[in-house]
Amino acid sequence: MSTLAPDRIRVGIDVGGTFTDAVAIDSTTLELVAQVKVPTSHHHPDGVAHGIVEALNRLLKDVGRTPEDVAFLAHGTTQATNALLEGDVAPVGLIGIGSGPGAVPTRRLAGLANLELAQGKRLPLHYAHVPDPGDTAAVHAAIEEVTKAGAEVLVASEPFSVDLPDGEEAVLEAARPYGLPMTAAHEIASLYGLRKRTRTAVVNAAIMPKMLATADLVDRSIRKAGVRAPLMVMRCDGGVMSLTEMRRRPLLTVLSGPAAGVAGALMQERVSEGVFLETGGTSTDISVIRRGKVTVRHATILGRSSYLSALDIRTVGVGGGSMVRLAGGRVHAVGPRSAHIAGLPYACYAAPEDLRDATLATVNPLPGDPGDYVVLDAAGGRFAITMTCAANALGRVPRGDFAAGDPTVAVAALTPLARALGTDVEGAATRVLDAGVRQVRDVVDALIGDYRLDRDATVLVGGGGGAAAVTPQLAAATGLEGRIAAHNEVISPIGVALALVREQVERIIPGATQEQILGVRAEAETAVVAQGATPDAVEVEVTVDPQTNTVRAVATGATELRTQDRAHRTDDGERLVAAAASLKTDPSAVDVLAATPAHTVYGTTLRRRFRKPRRPVRVLDADGVVRLHAADAQVASTTVGAAPELLTRLIHESTSYGDGGVRAPALRLLLGSRIADLSGVLEAGPLLALARSELGSRAADEPVIAVLEPRS
Repeated sequence: MSTLAPDRIRVGIDVGGTFTDAVAIDSTTLELVAQVKVPTSHHHPDGVAHGIVEALNRLLKDVGRTPEDVAFLAHGTTQATNALLEGDVAPVGLIGIGSGPGAVPTRRLAGLANLELAQGKRLPLHYAHVPDPGDTAAVHAAIEEVTKAGAEVLVASEPFSVDLPDGEEAVLEAARPYGLPMTAAHEIASLYGLRKRTRTAVVNAAIMPKMLATADLVDRSIRKAGVRAPLMVMRCDGGVMSLTEMRRRPLLTVLSGPAAGVAGALMQERVSEGVFLETGGTSTDISVIRRGKVTVRHATILGRSSYLSALDIRTVGVGGGSMVRLAGGRVHAVGPRSAHIAGLPYACYAAPEDLRDATLATVNPLPGDPGDYVVLDAAGGRFAITMTCAANALGRVPRGDFAAGDPTVAVAALTPLARALGTDVEGAATRVLDAGVRQVRDVVDALIGDYRLDRDATVLVGGGGGAAAVTPQLAAATGLEGRIAAHNEVISPIGVALALVREQVERIIPGATQEQILGVRAEAETAVVAQGATPDAVEVEVTVDPQTNTVRAVATGATELRTQDRAHRTDDGERLVAAAASLKTDPSAVDVLAATPAHTVYGTTLRRRFRKPRRPVRVLDADGVVRLHAADAQVASTTVGAAPELLTRLIHESTSYGDGGVRAPALRLLLGSRIADLSGVLEAGPLLALARSELGSRAADEPVIAVLEPRS
């Protein structure tokens, strides 16, 4: 398959509450070539679609391209999140199905009307019951009951519909003539748990009419602008989906704003193991990238657990605009109130003459706030001292950064605070950043522990306009490597532009056979291909949880083969130095264990007294980026043709047996430019079956490297 022409672009658009940010990425080099910011057009007759098209047109003009040059177009939106927060949803008609004892649990679903959307505002839900879904007259009567009560969208729910969906499908078929948006609970989630499954489906339905209207408007506007590339939408798990899929499951766009930034860190910064901190003016969203994958969990929606798989993001009320709080002669806290909320300008961005005769004062920014927030009263008015002011005073904000100010002005802004603290400006600024970062560090330490990150390989990556106010100080406090992402202020639209098509399939299958596991894998792969992913670019990660009997397959794929030639490829020496730095040892102690044209595997030996030596491993790509790390691993080189026999032997030799059951090693295969992650499978038989499925379509003489980590 031929690669894309070098002048084509990928466009990512992030629709925020105030501004819509858009970027153009060169499809060949994946480098940023343009960025624009326009006001989000909430009140325009065309809604947010107007701002999206305006941003697109400005991008094309800036880079001298035409709509035909757009190879990929995706946008992220806060609309679904805002609709739930503000209670701006459609009334839902819930049709419960069941007779006899089976009617009891479905009738209880009427209680979902007690879900609180916003303060004093509950989910508008109308319930009707159908004993026999095959009784068309009864179904019509139920639909008319809920629509007469005001329902604008329908949900059908029946116990065990994940196994037997016929009843829910019969209700939807009978409801089709009514012309309402509708969904079945089993279509939204395929896991057991009637109430949770139905609750997820009902919330999805509540935002469906508004999201469908916006999707249609955006699609028409983009087509009218001349773009022929399919429109994709950002998901809350760090991937994108087709517009068709978004119309079916708009709930997947909830919480997609923070997910876009993580996708940017993963794709642009190519983080293998680390913590991503997206810092805005008021808060910092913190998430984890582990083994080159985003970390996902079932999200809490409207205060209740759901079956919505979203990135695990923790939010701390500290950002670049967070105001300093002073009490007892010390900086005891920073935030949660920010200069933006207080309606005050940052002191570090003032003109020098405006800070003349500055004196320190404390205020309560809003009624009811403590009166210990620090401000400057000066010739030019009242200013807030913020985290960003402290970072600029210390020279922590890179030149050209979105948050960069005049360091001499920042020093002048911190001088009155330094006098009050009895220290110099550097000491005052450090105390400010320490107070703010303290809250962030607690969350980062918890995440590193929760996900068992390898601290030797963990990197802190800062994104967002306020990145310089948090990440450098956090890196210094923790001793971890830290850096600010390139183009940090537009990391979210970059993530949208670079995100892969993603689909997750979950099934509860007690005693799942190899064929059933491979079937779930195939279902996920088929789903992303149907949404536009190139078949040869699809990767599928399968996890089998023996405790919950859950088989989960996550498929990701690009809409084109990414065979771009980068401007810089590292040589053997550069990669060796990078591997040694990641392994925290001298290059002379590092060995090349295996190599393919796309990857080189490095390892060292850590000898331990009275214990077996440990063999940490790093896999680097041709650009010198660590793509995979293992604390203790075995590495074997072979070919596709010889791999099944070798893997059978290695897996059986490395499988452990104990009170916790049989545990096969965590296996990853280096195939071409891909790293196939099979570490989610604990039993040798299914693991070998998945390995054979990864190898099946490749030439017998193609090199393959196996990295195995024994499990205790």
